[in-house]
Amino acid sequence: MLISAGCAGAMRSYNSELRETTQLLAASRPDLAVQVLEQNNTSEQKDLLYFLEKGTLLRLQGEFAGSRDQWLEADRRVREWEDLARSNPSKLLGDIGSLLVNDKVRPYEGYDYEKVLLTALLAMDHMALGEWDVARTEIKKTHEREAIIAEFHAKKVMQEETEAKKRQVTRTVKDLQGYPVDTLNDPQVIALKNGYQNAFSHYLAGFVYEALNEPSLAAPGYRQAIELRPDIAFLQEGLKQLDQRKERTAAGKSDVLFVLEGGLAPARSSLMIPLPVPAVGLVSISFPVIPNNPTADYRLSSLMVEDTSIPMATVTHVDAMARRTLADDMPGIILRSTLRAVTRGVAQHQTNKKGNELASLAIMLGGLVMESADERSWRTLPATIQLGRAALKPGKYTMRFPAANGMPVSVPVEISGRYQIVPIRVVGNTLYVANTPGSAHGTLPVAAGQEEKREGSAPTKVKSNKKKSKEPIASQKPKEE
Repeated sequence: MLISAGCAGAMRSYNSELRETTQLLAASRPDLAVQVLEQNNTSEQKDLLYFLEKGTLLRLQGEFAGSRDQWLEADRRVREWEDLARSNPSKLLGDIGSLLVNDKVRPYEGYDYEKVLLTALLAMDHMALGEWDVARTEIKKTHEREAIIAEFHAKKVMQEETEAKKRQVTRTVKDLQGYPVDTLNDPQVIALKNGYQNAFSHYLAGFVYEALNEPSLAAPGYRQAIELRPDIAFLQEGLKQLDQRKERTAAGKSDVLFVLEGGLAPARSSLMIPLPVPAVGLVSISFPVIPNNPTADYRLSSLMVEDTSIPMATVTHVDAMARRTLADDMPGIILRSTLRAVTRGVAQHQTNKKGNELASLAIMLGGLVMESADERSWRTLPATIQLGRAALKPGKYTMRFPAANGMPVSVPVEISGRYQIVPIRVVGNTLYVANTPGSAHGTLPVAAGQEEKREGSAPTKVKSNKKKSKEPIASQKPKEE
C-alpha cells in the first residue's frame, strides 16, 4: 500500500524529463523547451520545480514578465516553506514515507542554494522590466532567507544525529563501497562556507542599493560577498570604488554590470550500493551522485565592448554549491537509506521463513523497481556565474565574445541610464544576450539584434558554427587571478 501511494513520485525520472529540455536550450530553441516542459507536467497541481524551470525558459526568450510571474509563484511556495521552518519545523523534518520507500516521494521543497538564488534571479527579472524599486524588495529577502535556512539546517543536523544514535547507524559516506567520494571532496566544494550562500546574490544586492542611491546599504552587500569569496579581487573593488563610481555616474557615464551565466547546473543520478543487513545479508539501496559536470568549466577571462576589454570574475560556482549541499545532506540520506534497507530486508527474510516464495519475490522486485535516488533539482540554473563591471558612456556598442573556432561572435547592446545590468547566458553552443533598460530615468532601448521590437522580446541568440567546432562559443579557460 505504501509503495502504491508513492509510486507516481518514485517512478519519475527527472533527468529523462529534462534531457530534451536542456538540449533544446543548447540548440537555441527555448520556445520548444517550454512545450516539452508542459508535456512533462500535465497535472493541474504543478510542483515547485515546474515554476523554477519555466521561469528560466521564459527569461531566455525575453519574456521577462512571464518569467517574473513564474518565479513569483515559486517564491510564494518557498515562503510557505519558510513559515513552516519558523513555526513548525518538526513537520518538515519528519517524513516516514521517505524511510519506507525513498526520498522521491517527498514533496520537492527546493535545495537551499536554489531558494537563495531565486531571489537574485527574480530581482534581475524586475530590473529587466525597469522595476528597480521592486528588485530592491526581492534582494532584501536574501539575508532573511539565509537566516531561516541556517536555523533550520542546525535543527535538521541535530535531529539526524540524535536519530542515528538511537538507531545505531554509524555509516558515513566513506563506508559506501563504490561511492565516488572525490566528487564531494573537490577543493572548490570544501572551500565553501556552506551550501546556500553565494557571492553573486550579495554583490547584486550591493549593486541594486547603489543604483537606488543607498550606499549605506550597498556597502554591507559588497562586504558579505567579500566574506564569502575573499580570494576574488573583483569583489573587493566593488566596495573600495563605491565613492569613485558615484562620481563617474554624476559625470554622465553609465555603471554597467555584466552578468555571465555559463552552462547548466549539474544533474543528480542514482547509484545502487549494497548495504549489509544483520541476519539478512546485502540489500541494494540507491544513493544520489553528482557526476563530474563538464559545463561547469565554461568561463571567460574577459569580454570586449568595442575596444574595451572587461575582465570577468567567476564569483559563484552553482556546481560546487550543489555538491556541497549533497555532502551536507549525506548523513541524513544514509540514515534513511539504512532504515529502508533494514525494513525491506527483514520483510523479505520473514516472508522467506514462512515459505511464501511468491510474496518474497514480489517484495524483492518491488524494491528494485522503486529503488532509485532523488534526481530532482533546478536543472536550468547555470553552473557558474561571472561578473564584470565598466563605466561606459550611454550609446550603442558591440560586444565581442571569443569563439572556439577563433572567430569572435558580435552582439549589439545599448547602454542607457546611470546604472544598467546586461544579462548574458551561454548554454552549449548558444549565446543569449538581453538588452535591458538602465535605472534612474534610463530610456527603453531597442532590444539588441531585434529591430523595431521593444525590450521584452527574445534576446539576441547566437549559435557558434557547429561544423567548425562542437565546443561552446567561448571555450577558453581564464588565467588565474
